Amino acid sequence: MIELDLRSRQPIYEQLVEKLKQLIIHRVLKQDEKLPSVRALAQQLSINPNTIQKAYRELEAQGYIYSVKGKGSFVNNMEEIDNQSDVRRLKEQLRKLISEAIFLGLTKQELMSLIQESVEDQNGGDHNHD
Repeated sequence: MIELDLRSRQPIYEQLVEKLKQLIIHRVLKQDEKLPSVRALAQQLSINPNTIQKAYRELEAQGYIYSVKGKGSFVNNMEEIDNQSDVRRLKEQLRKLISEAIFLGLTKQELMSLIQESVEDQNGGDHNHD
């Protein structure tokens, strides 16, 4: 379910944060679903439990998960997440990527098709183009 690149320059906890965010955003992990315990995930991924704990703390700080003392960590309600700073950062990244794509020769239509495919993937994977 979660694959980490141990040779990457990106710290393992950051990779874990990104992977879990993607699973939450794509609703693989659903609202109020219990995340694996720190110990279980550390064993599964063969990494230090402190790394898992750090990733969980970061996800909680960003509002993606919440903790219940003695019960564990759970996926937060995505509608409740205040993600304005993330949205601004993402828009800036998208602008840079779109500019680079145009520079490399992608057409507006190709970019729009990519956007449409992404929307369809988010909405259940129906790729029928009308």
